[in-house]
Amino acid sequence: MSNVPVPANIAIIDTVEVAQVEATMKKISQFQKVVQSTLHQNHDYGIVPGADKPTLLKPGAEKILMMMGLQSEFEIVDSTRDFEKGFFQYQVRCKLFRGDMLITEGLGSCNTRERKYLKMDPYTMDNTVLKMAKKRALVDAALLVASLSDVFTQDLEDMDISGRPIDKQKVYTDQDGTISKAQAKRMFALAKGNSDIVKQVINEYGYDKSDQVKKIEYDEICGKIEQLAKEQEIA
Repeated sequence: MSNVPVPANIAIIDTVEVAQVEATMKKISQFQKVVQSTLHQNHDYGIVPGADKPTLLKPGAEKILMMMGLQSEFEIVDSTRDFEKGFFQYQVRCKLFRGDMLITEGLGSCNTRERKYLKMDPYTMDNTVLKMAKKRALVDAALLVASLSDVFTQDLEDMDISGRPIDKQKVYTDQDGTISKAQAKRMFALAKGNSDIVKQVINEYGYDKSDQVKKIEYDEICGKIEQLAKEQEIA
């Protein structure tokens, strides 16, 4: 009888129920098809020319969690708030739970020295980079828990707060891709003239002024402005 040890990976494979694995893989494939048919392009995911897979956006990640009955919790695992040098960075962990059971985790980070923030005042971007880190952690966790890494991707280098790739946006817009004066006026009209609401929302997307807003994000921003305005009326 041979005393040659069996490699660990072979030993693990020997314990696997092949029929059960086949059933699991079939369910994963079915779930992926449901996700792809449910999510909407340019809202839940974006198509980047030249990329081999669509990019999952924050709204899409949130829908995936809802489909799976999962809740998210966020934890700041590391941060730097250097007011002297004007540098802010966050590393965030997103934990996904079903009830009290931890299912998986995702990680995300963001800092004010990323290319998209270099021309902005870093002292106004503290909250923005925190939200960006949370968004990236959320998308990372969603891709992992739903086995969707072969369906969607996440570009961690140049994403805006909603998850869209910055450098690729001009593919979907004309010239510089920013909104017109009439569109900017409409945002203030939706806010019932409350400029604080407009400023709050566009700052969440990394903009300092309304004329910087990209057309690809315009409808989503208008929706949030209108919602905030209604909430303030009720309050």
